[in-house]
Amino acid sequence: MNPFREDLVARSLPEPCTVVIFGATGDLTHRKLVPALYNLAVDGELPTGVKIVGFARRDKSDGEFRDGLEKINRKVSRSGHDERVWAPFVENVFYHRSEFADADGYRRLAERLDAIDAEGGGKGNRLFYIASAPEYFDDILIQLKEAGLNQAAEGCWSRVIVEKPFGTDLATAAHLNEVVNATFEENSTYRIDHYLGKETAQNLMVLRFANAIFEPLWNSKHISHVQVTCAENLGMEGGRGGYYDKSGALRDMVQNHLLQLLSLVAMEPPTDLTADGVRDEKVKVIRSLRQWDTPEKVAENVVRAQYVAGHVDGEPVPGYRDEDRVDPESETEAYVALRLMIDTWRWSGVPFYIRMGKRLPKKSTEISVHFKDAPCVLFNSCGVGSPGGNVLVIRIQPDEGISLRMVSKIPGNSLRLEPVKMDFHYDTSFGKTSPEAYERLLLDAIAGDATLFARRDEVEEAWKFIDHIERAWHESETAPPMEEYVAGSWGPREADRLLARDGNVWRRL
Repeated sequence: MNPFREDLVARSLPEPCTVVIFGATGDLTHRKLVPALYNLAVDGELPTGVKIVGFARRDKSDGEFRDGLEKINRKVSRSGHDERVWAPFVENVFYHRSEFADADGYRRLAERLDAIDAEGGGKGNRLFYIASAPEYFDDILIQLKEAGLNQAAEGCWSRVIVEKPFGTDLATAAHLNEVVNATFEENSTYRIDHYLGKETAQNLMVLRFANAIFEPLWNSKHISHVQVTCAENLGMEGGRGGYYDKSGALRDMVQNHLLQLLSLVAMEPPTDLTADGVRDEKVKVIRSLRQWDTPEKVAENVVRAQYVAGHVDGEPVPGYRDEDRVDPESETEAYVALRLMIDTWRWSGVPFYIRMGKRLPKKSTEISVHFKDAPCVLFNSCGVGSPGGNVLVIRIQPDEGISLRMVSKIPGNSLRLEPVKMDFHYDTSFGKTSPEAYERLLLDAIAGDATLFARRDEVEEAWKFIDHIERAWHESETAPPMEEYVAGSWGPREADRLLARDGNVWRRL
């Protein structure tokens, strides 16, 4: 079956609804969610009649809430700030003050939503977005159920989006799943991962399954190894150290974002492009990860590290343990590198490497697929050798696009070989900037398309894999050491040795 048949790609159209955002005074709402909804309005994709209700604990009027949103939107909106669009848009934005565990606050919210519907607003459809701090997730879900807001009127729908982190280990994720599914049906639950809303991540399946030059080669016969890199040049600015020191690179980024990208690279072709068709194949990849379930296996295949003082972009920066709100004796990793094996027929013997680190030289997220070298017998006889094999690079951020490295002859009378790049950039090829990830994800949730959202079993399988590593680090008497690297470098030498054992090196970004 062709997964790209037109009748299987079509999705439901987004309908008018009321979007209720919990934690509405936070940065996520001001810098991502409301600007995303505004940009959808600019592009004419936001359904007419969408209302937005911010739910938070601070005392604010509708006007004060709107003024704060406008101030930030002028700075961060992808499409700029057009008063002709903003004025009618913001008239549909409201503020609701309540504690997250206050039953009366939810009763009043229900009355307000009914009033909005009666005025011809959300048409009885509700999308609840939980963007609060994680400790309030349970309270919000339980109170929504107690107020009957999880149940939609006949012919309408009620859905919930839950932000990350979705749990801190398998036990807490399973508990949160129980609370969510006791409130909303699984098909009305959207566990968000904004990396999957990025244009290049969405394009991975098209790149693989719609191009005959790639799909026949996408296996262990032709691919040497795969690298997934998430590099950040920032440290713990903005008071982030308090949160990060309780989480770390493995749980903050690898468990969700990077394992999701890995599953898109390694999945089998789905039977169709329905949400469950795609997610069935993704979860098979996570289940097929070889488990590093002893301290010895973890030490052999995982490297953790913290940065020490150095320079980034020419500016001196402190070491991780000297950052604001970080424990001076912290054992939380700011860098992690993993060697993964996927025990399936397609990927037998192919190592997948993931690395994520803070205070690296630049900000970049990419996937690089390294193909096996072609036989060099022909060119060896000329004494020129080979300058290296083919590499397909999928850039997730900041410069979204795809490049392919191939080998070419240098112009001239002698036979000299050199790698060259074929480069594709979204901005230049299509003449417009890609939508922000939250734009696509919010529109999908309004349309009832869960393809780019994690399913319950995906989340729990990922935590199962990560928990083995965390236990080896924090509960074993023979825990692998915490390595160090200088801020502004590409990480510890031990991460280089992780690849060197297989005869590979990290790709230079």
